Amino acid sequence: MTDFARYLTIRSAQMPLLSPDGSRVAFLSDISGNFQVWSVSTARETQEWPRQLTFFADKVWEIHGTGGAGHLLAVGDVGGNERQQFYLISSFGGDRGHDVRRLTVDDGAIHRFGGFSGDGLRILYVANPRNGVDFDLFQMDVTSGESRLLLELSGNQEVMAWSPDERFVLTRQQVGPLEDRLFLVDLLAEGGPALRQELTQGRTPARYEQVRWRADGVYLLSDRTHDRGALCRLEIATGELAEVISADSHTPEGEMEALAVASNGVAVYAYNEGGYSRLWRVELATKKLTRVEGLPDGQIGHISLQADGTIVCDVQTPQHNLDIWLVAGDGSARRLTQSDRAGLDPASFVRPEPVSFRSFDELSIPALYYLPQTPPPAAGYPCILYVHGGPTSQLRPDFDVRFQYFLSRGYAILGTNVRGSTGYGRGYAALDEIEKRPDSVADLKHAVLWLHSRPEIDSRRVAIYGRSYGGYMVLAALTSYPELFAAGIDVVGIANWVSFMERTSPWRRAHREEEYGSLARHREVLERISPIHRAEQITMPLLVIAGDNDPRVPLFESELIVEKVRANGGTVEFLHYADEGHKISKLTNRIDSFTKMAAFLDRSM
Repeated sequence: MTDFARYLTIRSAQMPLLSPDGSRVAFLSDISGNFQVWSVSTARETQEWPRQLTFFADKVWEIHGTGGAGHLLAVGDVGGNERQQFYLISSFGGDRGHDVRRLTVDDGAIHRFGGFSGDGLRILYVANPRNGVDFDLFQMDVTSGESRLLLELSGNQEVMAWSPDERFVLTRQQVGPLEDRLFLVDLLAEGGPALRQELTQGRTPARYEQVRWRADGVYLLSDRTHDRGALCRLEIATGELAEVISADSHTPEGEMEALAVASNGVAVYAYNEGGYSRLWRVELATKKLTRVEGLPDGQIGHISLQADGTIVCDVQTPQHNLDIWLVAGDGSARRLTQSDRAGLDPASFVRPEPVSFRSFDELSIPALYYLPQTPPPAAGYPCILYVHGGPTSQLRPDFDVRFQYFLSRGYAILGTNVRGSTGYGRGYAALDEIEKRPDSVADLKHAVLWLHSRPEIDSRRVAIYGRSYGGYMVLAALTSYPELFAAGIDVVGIANWVSFMERTSPWRRAHREEEYGSLARHREVLERISPIHRAEQITMPLLVIAGDNDPRVPLFESELIVEKVRANGGTVEFLHYADEGHKISKLTNRIDSFTKMAAFLDRSM
């Protein structure tokens, strides 16, 4: 039987960026075992091995490019601590070689990239060196590395767009997962830069994503006018939104995402339809829509668009790992990267069935149902109930090596999108907030009851698995409905909402309180829904996994539940990694953690 290490050496390529002349694409890949920056030629006749551009010990989180220069900016941290730093890559790695040079110098601060100037020689960004909480606005000359403070801001801010004339900046403060505030900064205001106005003051709470400022206007995606979102033009003088295309132009269920806008008045966006991405091209002036064909039926994460109509994007399907695709101006599509599948037969990978089940209040809960290719045992398949994190996130039919490995071992999987998930409209995403949190946990009970109705499932062998907020849901389900589960896997989960709020990174706290509840106003609720106070119910085997450097859900939360379960006489295994943060990213640690996870399930089920 193929071991987990082989599945974990399946590679991927993501976050593509076209060079200014279109001759190369830079991207992130884990070819070396950890995500680094690579590049490859776009020429159809060229068959070259991708060129590695960074060689860091830790992963690169993101890359950014500019049409005004041939260099790139990489963002990385150390040991998963999320204190991101900037690195300048001198070129896309053509025949003339390249250099990598660190730009930021404060190891204790978080730096968030905002945008390049038109000539590509300056960048805007926000960082929190002043107090660790507020993100101030900075500008840097990338040639000299000299930076200067432009404006002290308040709260969890980020740069969304820089005007083409470089006078104005749009910043966003994320008040909560479902509410953003947009501000306009005038860099040439009399007496120095100042926040001229909040563009969203007095408006209906909404999200503002994928902001693109072009010569003909500011375009973005927002759910202010439609529950499932719309592509809109923002009038910066008034803060009004003029709708271009709404989600209502597509299927009854789904959301708009991943926007790119070219200088010739054409935009491309992805429409999330039941987790699958449909790519559309729209002429902004006429609102004419055209479906972009030729791409695999899967999930699209990032899009780049040039004025000649060339599109590069990353695509994954349930049966094919993440790769970079190019769609030429004539509509022809081809794959640019050939990420390795570790010699595994693509026919062995399983495509899920979209299903739904009714919860306690008759709300329909969407889910993805995976069955092994082998016939079920006489008693039925053991099953893993998977809960995603967030909770404002969505389990999608992407290529998940964990799922494919467990399926190869004979485990069925039900991946849920309980109330509070994204992908189904703003209203659905708000159904689990604060006092309503137990309702989403009750959805998990009804997911198991749905599994009990399936003759191919062994109802006595259902385990629950989740990470981050999903780890909380694991602990909440085990302590609320212990009779339903044979085992649980909690990865970086929250055990006590009070201690979590007290210990999570200060810059995140206000944002999290808007969704989870604040210590000042909702302490009783937070205590009541914390699994730590019902830990005696965890009598089934439990595996807890964490990273020592986690700034989001501190290690303390995992230590807390482990100590409490052991004190109650329960069976708990605890894995934690000194060089990891909120995500286990290093290949050796991933192999170790997932191999032990598989062994735990085999013993417990």
